[in-house]
Amino acid sequence: MSAPRLAVVVKGWPRLSETFIAQELVALEEAGLDFDIWSLRHPTDTKTHPLHDRLRADVRYLPEYLRDEPRRVARAMGAAADLPGFDAAAAAYAADLARDDTANRRRRWGQACVMATEMGSEVAGIYAHFLHTPSSVARYAAILRGQPWSFSAHAKDIWTSQEWELREKLTPATHGAAFGATCTAIGADFLRGLADDPARVDLVYHGLDLARFPAPPERALRTPEAPLRMMSVGRLVEKKGFDRLIEALALLPAELNWHWTHIGGGTLAVALAARADELGVADRITWRGACDQPEVIAAMRDADLFVLPSRVADDGDRDGLPNVLMEAASQTLPMLTTPISAIPEFITNGVHGILSDDAPNALATAMTRFAADPALGPAMAAQAHKRLHAEFTMAPGIAHLQGRLTQMLTRQG
Repeated sequence: MSAPRLAVVVKGWPRLSETFIAQELVALEEAGLDFDIWSLRHPTDTKTHPLHDRLRADVRYLPEYLRDEPRRVARAMGAAADLPGFDAAAAAYAADLARDDTANRRRRWGQACVMATEMGSEVAGIYAHFLHTPSSVARYAAILRGQPWSFSAHAKDIWTSQEWELREKLTPATHGAAFGATCTAIGADFLRGLADDPARVDLVYHGLDLARFPAPPERALRTPEAPLRMMSVGRLVEKKGFDRLIEALALLPAELNWHWTHIGGGTLAVALAARADELGVADRITWRGACDQPEVIAAMRDADLFVLPSRVADDGDRDGLPNVLMEAASQTLPMLTTPISAIPEFITNGVHGILSDDAPNALATAMTRFAADPALGPAMAAQAHKRLHAEFTMAPGIAHLQGRLTQMLTRQG
């Protein structure tokens, strides 16, 4: 008899903006866990990460929109009625639909039926990355098959989900998860407060697989008169705060010689480029778009300051602990960021980096102060590098997850 197998649900595969998921899945696979990936969406990125090439797991794509594969969906919905947990799953779906009658909710049910009926008999449990849509599909599919499921929660999926749905996904009586992991202490505390048992939620930092990163470069101490080369990596969306950073760049002293490079795409790309032009700073900005990991690391090694002005978006969305901060620390690149969400769990202001208010004048003041004191950055970068190696490596979290998932698959926990 073959060993029990895991099914992993993700929003999309592969995705450059979610390398932390790829890192985890590659490590779990290399640790001996057998699984397939079930993706809710087809890829949209034109580039991939080296981690994606290392994964050996099969990838199955669910119907991104039910109307696109009507025969497949109809066949699955008919077959789902014969699954052992159909009555319980249909009741859970009906209860959710009564509170959230949306196309997205109906799509989750259809995708779950496809997944539940197409999975092999060797699959003994489901693990979802993100607590919103992927976990809904995982929960319905697990109920249909009478199997356990679990999740990894991150940021937006925690802070923008309805409380009633989070509670139900954390409670066995409503077919909640066997366990959940989340990557920040602030997120873990919040979810534990909603769970029937706080022990159901684990704090598991992503950490970095430092073997994937080169040793930090030998950095010469810059002089106050030298150009200040700043960079950022992140999607051009509200929660990253790049709109306020552009306003801050326009406030920098006229005599300061600076340049800012941005890596990443996003829905605000056109608007932010236009705003930079309006403010007269466009000629000092390079928009590089999406880049692969070697390009990102090379940019970090050439920069003087990493800037990530994260903030809480109007809809409540916010960062967790962005991996790019740990990547910057791996290259001893000094960091300027904000005390949002879990960022202070890694960075202590004035010790490992600068934590600033995200107001443009505050960001401009911090950048000006950094430029004027060349010794400030190297001292903080050295401390951040030391903390990264001591407390934020990948291996402990992978060992914990492997144990939890193995227990779930063998029904020991």
